Amino acid sequence: MSSVVVVGTQWGDEGKGKITDFLARKAHMVVRYQGGSNAGHTVVVDGEEFRLHLIPSGILYEDKICVIGNGVVIELGVLVRELQYLQERGKNTSNLRISDNAHLVMPYHRRLDEIEEEQRGEDRLGTTKRGIGPAYRDKAARFGLRVCDLLERETFRKKLATRLEQVNHLLCQVYGTEGFDLEEMEAEFRRYADIIEPHVVDTSLIINQALDAGQNVLFEGAQGTLLDLDHGTYPYVTSSHPTAGGACIGAGVGPTKIDRVIGVTKAYTSRVGDGPFPTELTGETGDWIREKGHEYGTTTGRPRRCGWLDTVILRHAVRVSGLTGLALTRLDTLGGLKEIKICRGYRYRGRLLTEFPHSLDVLKECEPVYEEVPGWDIDISHLTDYDDLPVEAKNYLQRVEELAGVKIDLVSIGRERAQTISLHRVF
Repeated sequence: MSSVVVVGTQWGDEGKGKITDFLARKAHMVVRYQGGSNAGHTVVVDGEEFRLHLIPSGILYEDKICVIGNGVVIELGVLVRELQYLQERGKNTSNLRISDNAHLVMPYHRRLDEIEEEQRGEDRLGTTKRGIGPAYRDKAARFGLRVCDLLERETFRKKLATRLEQVNHLLCQVYGTEGFDLEEMEAEFRRYADIIEPHVVDTSLIINQALDAGQNVLFEGAQGTLLDLDHGTYPYVTSSHPTAGGACIGAGVGPTKIDRVIGVTKAYTSRVGDGPFPTELTGETGDWIREKGHEYGTTTGRPRRCGWLDTVILRHAVRVSGLTGLALTRLDTLGGLKEIKICRGYRYRGRLLTEFPHSLDVLKECEPVYEEVPGWDIDISHLTDYDDLPVEAKNYLQRVEELAGVKIDLVSIGRERAQTISLHRVF
C-alpha cells in the first residue's frame, strides 16, 4: 500500500491537475478531497486538452476509480455538464464515485456569493462567485443539504423548503432581490439526482477498503496552501483546507494512512484575486511570464498575477503540510531569462523575516530579499532526462531544494503528461 497526497504550495494554479494525472498512472484510486467548482485543473494528453473542475484528474485513465470525497462541495449542474463533456470526448465516466456525505452548492449560494462580494466594495476578496463560501458556511451552520438528502425525496423537499424560507427572507427583505421557487428548484435537482445516483456510495468506506487491500491511493487537493482557511492569507482564502490535513477530513481516512505528501510549486509564483503578493512583478517581466506560461484562470479566465519564486511561502507549505517532496512545474517558462530571482526572505521594518507572517498588515510592508541565479536560453521542453538539463537549470533546482528544505521529486517542463522528469520515485 502507498498513499500520496498532492497539495498546492502557493495560491493555487500550480499545476496540480497535471501532476495528479501523471502520478495516477501508478494509482488504483484518485480522490478529490476538498473545494468545489471554483477549482480548475487542466490536463494535456497527446495534444488534447481537458479542463476539469470537480472530477478528479485521474478520470482520464479508464482503469482508475475516481472519487469525489465528502469534503468537496458539489454544484450538481457543473458536475453533470462535466460528465457530459467527458463522455462526448470519448472518456468513460462509469468509474466515478461520489460521496453520499458531500454537501451541495445550491443556486442561492451563488446568488449570496455575488451579492456579498459586491457589497464588500474595495475590500472584495476576489472570489469566483461560484457559491463555495456560502455552501461551506451552511455546512458549518448545519443548514447544508447533502447528496444523501437529495436521494431521499421527502427529506430533500422538507429540508429545501425550510432553507428556502430562510434564504428568500434574507434575499427579499434584506438585499431587496428576488427569491427562489421551491417547485422549480426541486424539479431541477430531481433531474440531477437521477443522473448521479448510480455513482453515489460511502466513499470513506471504499477508500479505506482500497488502502487496507494494499492499493495505491492518490489524494488530490484543489487551490493551494495560501488559500487554506486556517493557514492562508486570511481573509483572502478559500473556505476549506487545501493543506494535507484536509485530505484526512475530506476523504474520511486517518492520518496514519498517509505515506507521502507532494507539494506542487511553480518555478515562479502566481496568484488570482486580491491580497498581498510580495514577489509580484507588475512590469515587463511579469507580463512576459504570464504570456509565456499561459497564466489565465481555468475556471474564470482571469489573468493571473505573476512574480518570482517565493521560498518563504514554500517553507511555510513544507511545514504546515509536512511535505516529503516537491513537484516543480513550469520550469520551461523561465527559459530565455538571463537572470532569475529567488526570494529567500522578507525585509520588514529593518528586520529580516525568513518565516511567513500571519498578519496581512505585516505582509503588505514586506519587501522580498532576493538572490539571483543565471538563467538559460535554450528550449528544455523536449528533454526527458534530468542529466540533459542545462547546468543553470539544475543549479536553480538545487538552490530551490536548499531553500525549501525538501527534495524535488518531479520536474514538469511542459503542459503534456509526457513532459515530466522523475528524479525520485513517488509510488
